[in-house]
Formats: sequence, structure tokens, C-alpha cells
Amino acid sequence: MHALFADSFAALGRLDNITLVMVFHPQYLESFLKTQHYLLQMDGPLPLHYRHYIGIMAAARHQCSYLVNLHVNDFLHVGGDPKWLNGLENAPQKLQNLGELNKVLAHRPWLITKEHIEGLLKAEEHSWSLAELVHAVVLLTHYHSLASFTFGCGISPEIHCDGGHTFRPPSVSNYCICDITNGNHSVDEMPVNSAENVSVSDSFFEVEALMEKMRQLQECRDEEEASQEEMASRFEIEKRESMFVFSSDDEEVTPARAVSRHFEDTSYGYKDFSRHGMHVPTFRVQDYCWEDHGYSLVNRLYPDVGQLIDEKFHIAYNLTYNTMAMHKDVDTSMLRRAIWNYIHCMFGIRYDDYDYGEINQLLDRSFKVYIKTIVCTPEKVTKRMYDSFWRQFKHSEKVHVNLLLIEARMQAELLYALRAITRYMT
Repeated sequence: MHALFADSFAALGRLDNITLVMVFHPQYLESFLKTQHYLLQMDGPLPLHYRHYIGIMAAARHQCSYLVNLHVNDFLHVGGDPKWLNGLENAPQKLQNLGELNKVLAHRPWLITKEHIEGLLKAEEHSWSLAELVHAVVLLTHYHSLASFTFGCGISPEIHCDGGHTFRPPSVSNYCICDITNGNHSVDEMPVNSAENVSVSDSFFEVEALMEKMRQLQECRDEEEASQEEMASRFEIEKRESMFVFSSDDEEVTPARAVSRHFEDTSYGYKDFSRHGMHVPTFRVQDYCWEDHGYSLVNRLYPDVGQLIDEKFHIAYNLTYNTMAMHKDVDTSMLRRAIWNYIHCMFGIRYDDYDYGEINQLLDRSFKVYIKTIVCTPEKVTKRMYDSFWRQFKHSEKVHVNLLLIEARMQAELLYALRAITRYMT
């Protein structure tokens, strides 16, 4: 942990609260820091000030002022023009042109087409090269998902920043963001208690019930396998049901001018892909997947980055301590796969070999509300949502969940963008 902190401080010149929360999972943090360092500071197609400006554009789409402010400082530090920070319309046309891709990628990535790609690559004197565009796409997806993590873990600004680390009495409304980094959690990692007065025994039985469902599903798997038609049908049912998962706290969040000036069309946000009679074809992983297609495309156009992202995906997906709340020696692979595949299902991405019936068995409604909010509209997450799922689990386990959510989200966005690039190239 000490070595990771030293490396992070050496690379960034600071030890930010994202690092302090991610260090619950040092193996992941090491991979994350290595990837982010490469994207922002090592040799690559884009100049350094462009990289930080794209980070600002991406974080601003989710109104994540924490990340916007970090990258405003970094942008100025590497010699960026302060005028660009007055609003996107003051940035070069080339970056302004990226605004549409940023918008669709953040909120409705299934709408990305090869025409979006063609518009950027054939903009005459403002054109992007393929290598530059891949670098930009990776940065956009990285910061969209990092905004999800920032809101999902209730990360607040550092002590030297505006609004950072100030003492506040406990909130009475339960609508404040969960402050893991504000010194309000105990170091000895007590289980998370719900904001509502739920008895310890109730949340204990939730854990037992989840363990029992996992055992039963494993037995069913061993006994019989559903047909391909049945598997496809279960996917469609789960996809349809995911559209009706929303929070009672769901209300519009108006972006502050300090953030909204970094992007256009502030009214554009997440919309379920089958609402309003719009049909979007299912994205079958068997036809285009990260391992066989996306990875090699990224690595070819932006060497070594595909490898770093792939390693980060694998660590997040396979990370386990074989524990669940108070239980040890637990195989959590079924639960981790259900979370990952549920997120991809919300994005219309289907795995032919997965039984989507397992998702409803393993993920209860309060957990689904949290997942959907973090992945689709992270600016709307509340402390109540964080507290209401897996009430007997530790903070480190909930941070672990957030790592799964952000990597599954990043991969889903990348798949749609890289498929569009591939279609343009062919």
C-alpha cells in the first residue's frame, strides 16, 4: 500500500481521494494507476493538454465537478490555454467536434454509428486521425466510468480544494452523498448499516438468503441447461425489466454553470433504448467482443493501451477474497458475473452462453436501482441508495462492487465505439 501511494504521488504530485478509496483493493489500484498514467502522461497520439481537456469534457457530462476541477488544474499545469476553460465554444473546433461523440457515448452508446466516426475523421483541417480518435475514445470512456466511481463511493474534494474535507454534522435528510473519504467511516471496517432502522438480524438473513440462492443456482446448473431459445428469451425479459428499474429519488439534477460550460446540449441524458418505440438490435458478444476484436484494434492504433485496459478488466472481473460479509471460503464468481452481465444487458449487450434468469435470483431491486443509477445517471446517486443494498457488507465490499460497475460500463462503451470504428474501416 505504501509503495502504491508513493508511486501515485510521484506520478500525479498528489494523493487524491480516489486513490485512498481504491486502495481497499491494491491489486486493482496498481493496474488503474498504471493505465491512467499511460493515458495522461506517456507517449501517445494526443498532446498532453488535449488529454486533460478531454477528461474535463467527459467528467462534465455527468456533472462530476470533483474530476472537472482536478483536470482543470492539470490542464493549466501542462500549458493549456485558460480561455478554453470559459466554455467548449472557446476550444479548438477539433475538440468541439468531439462533443457529439462524448454525449452519445456517455448516455446512449448503442446509438453510435460509423457516421459519427466518419464525421470526425473527415472534417478537413479539423480532422482526427484514427490513432488520435482511439486515444480520445479511451479517455472519454475512462472518465465517464470514473465519474460513476466518484459518485458511487461518495468521494469528496481533498482538504485543500473548495468544499473539501470540512466538518459537517450528520445529514438528517439522507440525501447527501456517502462520504467514505471524509473521515466518517471507521478504520476497522464495520459492516454498513442502513440509514433506515433495519435490524442487524434482518440484514444478516439477507446475506444467508443470497448464499442459499447461489447454492441452488449452482445445483440447477449442474442438473440441466436451458436451450438457446430459452436463454435468448430470458435476456429479452431481463433487458425489458431493466428499463423499469428506477429510483423513487429520481429527479433532474441541474448542472452548475462551472461544469455545464464544458459540454453542449445539457438536456441530453440517459434514455432506455427501447422507449418511444425505438428498436435497437441486440449487440451479440459472439459477433464483436473485447478479447477478439476491441483489444487488438486499440493495441494496433495506440500500442500497449489495449494490454493495460485488458489487464484492468481482468483484475476487476476476477477480483475475489472468497468472502461475503461475515462468510469465508465463498466462491463469488456467479455473483460477480451476474453483476457484470446485468450492466451489459442494460446496454443491450448479450452473451449467448449466459442464463439471464440468474440475475433476478441474485440481484434484488434495491441493488438494481443502485447499479442502474451508478452506471447510467451517477450524478443522481444518494447515500440512501448506497446504504440500502447489501446492508451487512463492509465498505470495502461495496467499493469492490463499484469497481465491477465502472469496468463493465467502460467495456460496454468501448465495444460500441470500437465496433463503429471497425465498421468505418471496413
